[in-house]
Amino acid sequence: MYFNRQYFTNEELVNIYRNLLLPRMIEEKMLVLLRQGKISKWFSGIGQEAISVGCTLALQEDEWIMPLHRNLGVFTSRKMPLHKLFMQWQGNKDGYSKGRERSFHFGSRQHHICGMISHLGPQLAIADGVALAYQLNKEKKVSLTFSGDGGTSEGDFHEALNVAAVWNLPVIFVIENNGYGLSTPVNEQYRCESLVDKAKGFGMEGIRIDGNNVLEVYDTIRGVRDYCINNQKPYLIECMTFRMRGHEEASGTKYVPKELFEEWSRRDPIKNYEQFLAEQNVLTEMQVADIRNELRGYIEEELHKTADEENFVVDEEEELRDVYAAQSSVVSRESSVDTIDFSNPLQTTHGSRLTTHEKRFVNAIQDALHQSLLHHPNLILMGQDIAEYGGAFKVTEGLVEEFGKERIRNTPLCESAIVGAALGLSLEGYKSVMEMQFADFVTVGFNQIVNNLAKMHYRWTQNADVVIRMPTGAGVGAGPFHSQSNEAWFTHVPGLKVVYPATPHDAKGLLIAAINDPNPVLFFEHKALYRSISGLVPEEYYKVEIGKARVAREGEDISIITYGAGLHWALEYQEQHPEISLHILDLRTLLPLDYDAIKKAVAKTGKVLLLHEDTLTGGIGGEISAWISEHCFELLDAPVMRCASLDTPIPFNMELEKNFLAKSRLKEYVEKLVKY
Repeated sequence: MYFNRQYFTNEELVNIYRNLLLPRMIEEKMLVLLRQGKISKWFSGIGQEAISVGCTLALQEDEWIMPLHRNLGVFTSRKMPLHKLFMQWQGNKDGYSKGRERSFHFGSRQHHICGMISHLGPQLAIADGVALAYQLNKEKKVSLTFSGDGGTSEGDFHEALNVAAVWNLPVIFVIENNGYGLSTPVNEQYRCESLVDKAKGFGMEGIRIDGNNVLEVYDTIRGVRDYCINNQKPYLIECMTFRMRGHEEASGTKYVPKELFEEWSRRDPIKNYEQFLAEQNVLTEMQVADIRNELRGYIEEELHKTADEENFVVDEEEELRDVYAAQSSVVSRESSVDTIDFSNPLQTTHGSRLTTHEKRFVNAIQDALHQSLLHHPNLILMGQDIAEYGGAFKVTEGLVEEFGKERIRNTPLCESAIVGAALGLSLEGYKSVMEMQFADFVTVGFNQIVNNLAKMHYRWTQNADVVIRMPTGAGVGAGPFHSQSNEAWFTHVPGLKVVYPATPHDAKGLLIAAINDPNPVLFFEHKALYRSISGLVPEEYYKVEIGKARVAREGEDISIITYGAGLHWALEYQEQHPEISLHILDLRTLLPLDYDAIKKAVAKTGKVLLLHEDTLTGGIGGEISAWISEHCFELLDAPVMRCASLDTPIPFNMELEKNFLAKSRLKEYVEKLVKY
């Protein structure tokens, strides 16, 4: 192995050596702890240390890195306290994730490290978002993210590289090609000669290097970093290396030919570097032994700090509280924010009257976006065709002319990467609103939403300041792929907030509240309401509290609990049947649910009809019905009933669609409850 000393001083070479040796010695200790049963699982990076260490040392300390399982050298080179890392690996409450995550599934804002999730690939798009933030801030920085050779087959890999190339983002994509994805060799993973060949397909430059040569890695990253900053472009680096242990220790290495171990053992990154330092008269054998003894003592000392930890004490309230980031009590200086008094939605908490005008649902959403862009200079809007075209439903029309293409961003058709980029923006303090062109298309961004956005704060207290706008619902004859009601999919995911307004007033106030919220919010907008529903909307910038239902109509006979288009079906039915007194509760937020309002609605009439456009099976009505039966049984005078759409995909033909929708069965269910 040839090491090019170039500009490195003796001191720098020794520093690199110490950083290279430390993760190897820690890993050797971890294997002992694993055999002793003191940790439960370990993904070894032995043999690959040069990549992690070389990359990390070549970057500035405040540049974000997105590591993977075998990147211990990233964490140690960023000087993270080793005793706290040990606590993390032991599942200790004083670890970085309070015992909620293992190994490297965590991050640290202080150290500018964003840890992985088990689904390989999503971290790549986060690097896009971070790089976009650097670019918007005019900062001379890059983000760096890792992928294994197996991860390059994931759709997230291709989406992230494509977005970085199209947007000219300063991202360094590093592939650690260690020959195997668990047990699958690379010749069963891809057919190109080398993975770096993929760079040209995305319109970016790339290079293949020896990943076991720490100086080559360091020097390459230094040069590529300068290239990315100066040219504002991404770069792909394929590092050739080898995994000397199993995918994780339990999986073993029986599937690897013996001769491969012999070959790569001769290319060990630490042994070869030690030999180079000796040849250069930088370190003697005695000095190497002294460094090893010093690091061994340091490891034992840091491990000893974890030995006296008390038994794990579970705090259930803390567990529930940490699912969501707390709302900040600080109001942005750009504007004051009024919170609506729900007893009088046209009056502020200070008693002054608001200036209102009649507006359509779509215009209320436009107002919320426009005023939020003024209020938050760090707010970015992203989505397919949202700039000059104004979006599929013209909700963002005119915004790009006022705020420019840096803030109103057209995106390629890669929903997963854009959700990930939104999360990356959040790491650097930005807010973002992504328009999912149709709520149906969320399926291709599902992983990022439910596994990255939703779990981020619970895992390591990093907020995900992201709103995803979801044009949803039927009534426009758009068929099974543009009309689904999929809101219930997300009410099962702790960490998300699911908002579904039914009136123009609430659409504006709730969207503003969602943008101000530090948690990920899925904001459902019923397409059929965009231009068919109007109402009084304050001109001022105001919030409607997320998680609070609203009594849309007082009544005595039956309580209808609903949301979205269901509210208008219920109000219309009431107008057509004045002989029945309906008490109508508009949920407005589906996660978290307003259980106090639900209980009051049950107590009001003793008869409850849950009405929603979603299909019956698995709809939110089932959850609410179960809660009412468990907590409000003594208040009921009749069984809780659910009026929902058919358990079929949504048909295209308008007559079939009418038959599908819950509205066609509303009369039947109301009459059942009246007669009970």
